[in-house]
This record gives sequence, C-alpha cells and structure tokens, in this order.
Amino acid sequence: MPKISIIVPCYNEQESIPLFYAAVQKIYQDQIQVTWPQYQLEYWFIDDGSTDQTLSAMQTLAHTDSEHSHFVSFSRNFGKEAALYAGLQHATGDLIVVMDVDLQDPPELLPQMMSGILEEKYDIIGTKRLDRQGEPVIRSWFANGFYRLINHVSQTKLERGARDYRMMTRQVVDTILDLPEYNRFSKGIFSWVGFKTKYLGYENHDRVAGTTHWSTGDLINYAIDGIINFSDKPLAIAAFLGLTACGVSLLAMVFIVGRALIFGNPTTGWSSIVAIILMLGGLQLFCLGIVGKYIGKQYLETKHRPIYITKQEH
Repeated sequence: MPKISIIVPCYNEQESIPLFYAAVQKIYQDQIQVTWPQYQLEYWFIDDGSTDQTLSAMQTLAHTDSEHSHFVSFSRNFGKEAALYAGLQHATGDLIVVMDVDLQDPPELLPQMMSGILEEKYDIIGTKRLDRQGEPVIRSWFANGFYRLINHVSQTKLERGARDYRMMTRQVVDTILDLPEYNRFSKGIFSWVGFKTKYLGYENHDRVAGTTHWSTGDLINYAIDGIINFSDKPLAIAAFLGLTACGVSLLAMVFIVGRALIFGNPTTGWSSIVAIILMLGGLQLFCLGIVGKYIGKQYLETKHRPIYITKQEH
C-alpha cells in the first residue's frame, strides 16, 4: 500500500511531541483517510541530541503506536540540517513530508498538499508564511533582507517566506539523497533540484509549546551558510573591493606626489594616513574572511565525516 512519511526534527521538544502527534492524527483520520483511504501514515521523529525528555516522549509514542511511529536519536546535537537528512534517509513513503514539531507548520494543509501532488501532478508542494506577526521586528527585517540578498547573488531562487514544511514525491527525495554534501542548506537544495513546485501560503502560527531554539546569531550564521553554499558572488565582491581599493590607492598616490611637487612635502596628514591604513587593513581582513569561509567549507567536505551519528533507533 502507498505510504506517507512525516519527518519531524526535534530538539528539546518533550512537550510538543504528543500535541503534534494528536493534531496530525486528527487531520489524517478525519480528512486524508476519507479521501485517500489507501494511504498509510508513518512518522519519523529525529532526536537531535536533546537534553530534556524528548527521547522518552518518542519512545513512549513508539511503544503505543509501534506500527507507525519511529525515531532516530543522535549521539549529540548535529543541527537541524542533519536531522532533516536523517529523516529523508529513513523515510520509506511514496510521499514524504517535512514538518516542525511545534505546530507552526499547520497540519491542516496536508490534504491540500496531497491534492496538489496526486490530482494536480506537482512534484513538490511547499509552504510559505504570508506574514511574520508575533516575531521580533529585527528578526523579520533580517529574514526579509536575507531573501532579497540570496535571490540577488544566487542563481538558485528561494520563495520569500518559504518554510522547510513541504510534501515531496519519492523521486524528489531520492534526487536530494543523491547530493551527499556535508554542508547542507535544505531550502536551497529543495529549490536547486527543480521539479514542478507549488507554494501554499498561510498566516504565521505561534508555537504550541516551548520556546524557539534559534537565536538571532544562529539565524545570521544560517543565512551566511546558505549564501556561501549557493553562490560564489561573495568571492567576486571581495575581488571587486580589492581592485577598487587598489585603484583608489593609485589615484591617491598620484595626488600626493603631484601635491608634493607643486606645494612641497608638508609633515601634516599623519592621522589621515593612519585612517587609510586601518581602512585598507580592515578591507583585506574582510576579503580574507570571505575566502576563508569558502576554504573552510571545502575543508569540512574533504574530511568525509558522517553528517550525523545514530545512538538509538526504532
């Protein structure tokens, strides 16, 4: 029988897991099973090295619903990208869904997603938030700026407000699994593989329990990784800044030499020279930082370390 696999990355989400399971089961039994009774449902909860009772909540669920509920527990925290990859590897369904456990991804959209794939013949049904109500203003500003920036510098375009929450066919997931890169940015990978895609919009939802584990710094680092993974334009920007600084320096040298020949060589101006040296030094360090980021990514790729390590699995 055909199957739907739901992948749920979890990090310190002991309160959310039973609420999530109950909400999805209700949608499945009341709507999906009525319209598509041939489709069975399986859950893959991925414990990303949680320090609370998340693993216990998964074990309890696997015990009460052993036929449909499964879990993978990491040896430590490897990050959400690793958890997503583990879920995709373990999912056995014909249709695969990625969801957050905090119910900010509304399960009510699942029937529409299935309709889009089974009836409208899309390969991917993604979702996007239509607003960011309830988020701090600064975080919303950074998020909108990130989408504008990455769509400007990368050939892989991202839908503004797109979430990881999406339903994919088995063919799409198999294609994604053929990309074994260590440095993963799933939003970019989902777009890069192509396929016929449709997005469903929805209003922002608050978490059903707990608090977010993403700080502003984490989101900024995540955005930087996304840009570096899908664009080499930062390297071009570094080269452009270097050439511009060189050109400005040459013009300044011509001006200084000309002024010295005409008006003599005054001793004043040491503070401006120091300022210029500091500016050029900062520019060099900035460009070296960009190059270093790319080299660091290559360094991690060449190690061929596993993306995650499994401690326990059901």
